[in-house]
Amino acid sequence: MNTPQAPQLRILTGMHEISPNDWDALAGTQPFLQHAFLHALETSAAVCDDSGWLPQHLTLWQAQRLVAAMPLYVKSHSYGEYVFDWAWADAYQRNGLEYYPKLLSAIPFTPVTGQRLLVSEPRYRLPLLQAALAHAKQLGASSFHCLFPMDADTQALSDAGLMLRSGVQFHWVNQGFAHFDDYLSEMSHDKRKKIKQERRRVKESGVRFRQLTGTQIRAEDWAFFNTCYANTYRQHRSTPYLNLDFFQRIGAALPENILLVLAEQDGQDIAAALNFYDQTTLYGRYWGAITYSPALHFETCYYQAIEFCIARGLQLFEGGAQGEHKLSRGFLPVETVSAHWLAHPRFAQAVETFLEREALGVAHYIGELNERNPFKSPAPPGSQD
Repeated sequence: MNTPQAPQLRILTGMHEISPNDWDALAGTQPFLQHAFLHALETSAAVCDDSGWLPQHLTLWQAQRLVAAMPLYVKSHSYGEYVFDWAWADAYQRNGLEYYPKLLSAIPFTPVTGQRLLVSEPRYRLPLLQAALAHAKQLGASSFHCLFPMDADTQALSDAGLMLRSGVQFHWVNQGFAHFDDYLSEMSHDKRKKIKQERRRVKESGVRFRQLTGTQIRAEDWAFFNTCYANTYRQHRSTPYLNLDFFQRIGAALPENILLVLAEQDGQDIAAALNFYDQTTLYGRYWGAITYSPALHFETCYYQAIEFCIARGLQLFEGGAQGEHKLSRGFLPVETVSAHWLAHPRFAQAVETFLEREALGVAHYIGELNERNPFKSPAPPGSQD
């Protein structure tokens, strides 16, 4: 009986080095994992060596067939990740050690749970992880991190000895609502009243909304959205990660996965929110406005998106990173996971101790949030016993 040969490893310096069909055959349907999305990040220079995101995508091949892949980057900083390890980097520096470069498996600027170990068969997960760790050691990287993996990947990462870290996001669950009012009817009186007041305030200010998908989104719509997006970063005294070239590229490549919400007042667009979606889930990503209007953010980013989910029968709305203010608007706390390997044994032990304490704090925090959930029923919709 012949023993199958071990798969061959190829490290890609960019998505241009692999066929979209090969990659997408493993990537599933989530838009952020698609070849077109990752390629647009690179060709628009949002992701490159100069931006601190050097692509080093791992691929495993068996008999000239792609059997496993991992989006992977060499990082020279920790921006755009949404799992914060600045304290770890600071501790390294205070002890005369270099934390960067580090190796990161993630979707840049996108804190969305999904596949990170793209495999044709489960048996390829371990070789793929072993290749990632070997690559980290070969590069002399301080560490390897995998952010927002799905459950099957999380188990494989844990089995391979990586430390798991817990976080929190807020997700809206569709309970088969036929209308927005059906959803509101599940909420407590005070929360329902607050949302109605917010929506009424926006309507009375003369703001109207357009939900654009696919080819409905014109070049001038993308230009306006980019202005709003950049303005949000300016207000926070930071630099945008993405650019108009990226938005135009994904608009052309992934039209069936994009929802652009535009807010208009007195015949002029004043705000916009960009969302992605697949067969089951809407993903809220970016928003911005060129003027202030009360409750405009909540309507543009949340209530319009919820209406879209109900109309399309989407099961879940992931509203993005952080944001405890989402709780009162029907978004429930969900635990997220990341996985970490540190080359330095002493620091690895210290981080492991920290993560154990942090996990207890996160669990307690989620419990407190669930007690404050805005719904009438004792158990929030979509929760599990």
